[in-house]
Amino acid sequence: MPDPVIVVALLTKDYPVGFWRPRPYRALDALSFTVAPGEVFGCLGPNGAGKSTTLKLLMGLVSPT
Repeated sequence: MPDPVIVVALLTKDYPVGFWRPRPYRALDALSFTVAPGEVFGCLGPNGAGKSTTLKLLMGLVSPT
């Protein structure tokens, strides 16, 4: 079996919420998956499930927590 093209292990992202006393809001909690060569991968879910956050993290636009 060929090596995976993408390996994500325990990816977590927190965003600060609030003005006076910011508290962390966990957008992603320990997300793990692999994508093999030639495999089709999709990202589906309801609003606020972390789809955009996951893709931003994979592209390096935001840093993981």
